[in-house]
Amino acid sequence: MKITLLKDIFLERLNLASKFTSAKLSSATSLQGVYLKGEKNMIHLYSTNLNYFYHTSLKVENSSQFEIVIEPRKITEFLSLLNSGKIEIDIKEKEIIISQEKTRGDFPLFSKSDFPLPPKITSEKQKIKTSFLKETFPLVLFSTSSDETRPILTGINFVSQGEEMQLVATDGFRLSLLTVKKETSFPSSIIPGGFLAEILKMIKEEEEISFSYSNEEKLIVFYLADHEFYSRLIEGEYPPYEKVIPSEKKTTIVLDRSELLRKVKLTSIFAREFSNVIILKTEKDEIQLTPKTGEGKENVDYLEAEITGEPQKIAFNFKFLIDFLNNISSKKIIIELLRSDAPAVFRSENLKNFLHIIMPVRIQE
Repeated sequence: MKITLLKDIFLERLNLASKFTSAKLSSATSLQGVYLKGEKNMIHLYSTNLNYFYHTSLKVENSSQFEIVIEPRKITEFLSLLNSGKIEIDIKEKEIIISQEKTRGDFPLFSKSDFPLPPKITSEKQKIKTSFLKETFPLVLFSTSSDETRPILTGINFVSQGEEMQLVATDGFRLSLLTVKKETSFPSSIIPGGFLAEILKMIKEEEEISFSYSNEEKLIVFYLADHEFYSRLIEGEYPPYEKVIPSEKKTTIVLDRSELLRKVKLTSIFAREFSNVIILKTEKDEIQLTPKTGEGKENVDYLEAEITGEPQKIAFNFKFLIDFLNNISSKKIIIELLRSDAPAVFRSENLKNFLHIIMPVRIQE
């Protein structure tokens, strides 16, 4: 059976599908592949790692019916070196042959018997503005954890509260909390951060996209053009994040965001080889930044600041500071301190509904 396709479109879809395959060697072979199903003049592409599912389709010139699972990585590498234009795919019993003029590649097939298709979602599709996603997700995504041993922390916690919704993310060392007006009946749920990051990458010029979810299947689906992205919701008890937020402060620092970012990067040059820790100390009308090197040497830098309240000395992992400052666009940021061993609150001057918390590093005096 032979199929004719445009190389560039097939390569684009195959590259995207491969992002949702399983990379675990212990998983079934079929999960490491992309499932292709031909019916009439369409080819459907499916991929999954059991937590995420992906589905798209593309038109073909000739009608065909088939079901195969292909290994995408070698095929995408092969396709990327072909010229733009049409390719021919010849489907055999145990292999496919991809050819363009005199260039030919033979690729084995995986077993299709145990490939799981995404569950059927019968709930109604809802619209959501892409501007809402672009403005909110980046403020919390960077605080999610990458540690899969604690899956609950790898997601964003969406908490519905009347007309408002809270978006919360934490990795145990920092926390981002954003309170927004509810755009639609978005469910209270914990959605994997990696999945939402992929959705953001896929949004181009769309002003709105659709989504639907199933409480029964514990699944959410986003629909973008010809693409469908499915994700399992993370189940479990989210940590009581409200208890981490300080109820009082003794010192407030107002700083220029871009200058603080530059100064932290400069100080990190001397801190990263030892501890990644930067010590922040308030002076009269400036802050002092010092790397914790353990060598008795000081590479001190200073930054002008508006300071009210008690003198403070507190230490942070500089990577957390840089992450926060890179994901905030306001000119000024506000730091609220209670003690050297208490969570520090970071705010954006123009985002009253957002706060970020970084746990300090204990330092011996």
